[in-house]
Amino acid sequence: MRYISDLHIHSKYSRACSPRLVPEIIVDWCRKKGVDIVSCADFTHPKWFAELKSKLKLAANGLYELAEDKEQATRPVYFFISTEVSCIYSKGGRCRRLHILIFAPTLEVAAKINEKLGALGKLASDGRPILGLDAKKLAEVVFEIDERCMIIPAHAWTPWFAVFGSKSGFDSLEECFDELTPKIYAVETGLSSDPAMNWRLKKLDKITLVSHSDAHSPENIGREADAFEIGDGVKNFYDEICRIIKEKDKKKFLYTVEFYPEEGMYHFDGHRACKIRMTPEETRKRKGICPVCGRPVTVGVLNRVEELADRPEGERPGNAIDYKSLVGLDDAIAEALGVFGRRTKAVTREYDNLIAKGGSEFRVLLDLSYEELAKITLPEIVEAIRRNREGKVKIEPGYDGVYGTVRLFNDKEKKKIKQESLF
Repeated sequence: MRYISDLHIHSKYSRACSPRLVPEIIVDWCRKKGVDIVSCADFTHPKWFAELKSKLKLAANGLYELAEDKEQATRPVYFFISTEVSCIYSKGGRCRRLHILIFAPTLEVAAKINEKLGALGKLASDGRPILGLDAKKLAEVVFEIDERCMIIPAHAWTPWFAVFGSKSGFDSLEECFDELTPKIYAVETGLSSDPAMNWRLKKLDKITLVSHSDAHSPENIGREADAFEIGDGVKNFYDEICRIIKEKDKKKFLYTVEFYPEEGMYHFDGHRACKIRMTPEETRKRKGICPVCGRPVTVGVLNRVEELADRPEGERPGNAIDYKSLVGLDDAIAEALGVFGRRTKAVTREYDNLIAKGGSEFRVLLDLSYEELAKITLPEIVEAIRRNREGKVKIEPGYDGVYGTVRLFNDKEKKKIKQESLF
């Protein structure tokens, strides 16, 4: 059976995150999205951890579920024990800033991790705590507590807080984790890169590429995800998911769901204050300087990948796992209706209609036939979903903290669609 998993989200206790990120609402949105397994989020935060312990119970499959959930029997959603921490430290004569994911098999193991990390930093300051701790030392601490844990560099390419980031990262996993590198089985691609970009580094061929939403609001859960095949005979889903990742099991790791990387906030180089967006080639020509203010631009993910790449663009390693790039359903509806913004009443109304009749966002975007879709929604929305599946998109890349824009229709097509909708 396919299980869609989002193993990196946040809680209401993380900086710049929605106060609606509580277990019950997280579960509601997982059902809307079609996410079967979701991160418990921010387990290092004392108040959030207490809430998790009071509201979750161990499920028969080794994961966790809401203790009080009337729909669990028919539409199950399981919690996976994982969190993100921020490591800021000096190594190799440079300040390093890395965000790291920690997977733990149980809440009891998470409690031991909290106890150990609590002696090394202030966990209550934020849902994603800042630790003055070397990423290698963090890995040592976690693995000493339980070898079943996993350490995964989060959004590996973003400039400011990532293992390969242009501002404070490393050129290889070995530089970061030293002799512990063989225990780092995966990296998270992040919103501004996709698997094809990571395939350009031969050194990542043995590494499993995972994708998660890093959601700061319930609506963004599942914008990136992993799809696993997990059989009925599997007794412990945590162990099986970790095994699939560690072994890069292509039969069981079906695909990742990806944001278009151009839509990510750090795909191109640029300077947000001056509204300057630059390709890597333009950045090289200008020697990394903003043409408006004369200051250095923020070097984005595409440039950083090209800097480290040793394989030509478009070449795919033999053991690569598939991926699917998708525009979110609410954005696709907005495009089809010719309205501005995914939060408008018209978009919300049609989104709710599709979820009610189609089952979930992923089922609508990935699984239903066009004939089935035509029975439950407008022809222009069916066309938007078709273009979405076929990758027929037009993209204006993001840069320096500004999201990019992905379009399914050009301006002429949108004007025509809007006129037809009004008629």
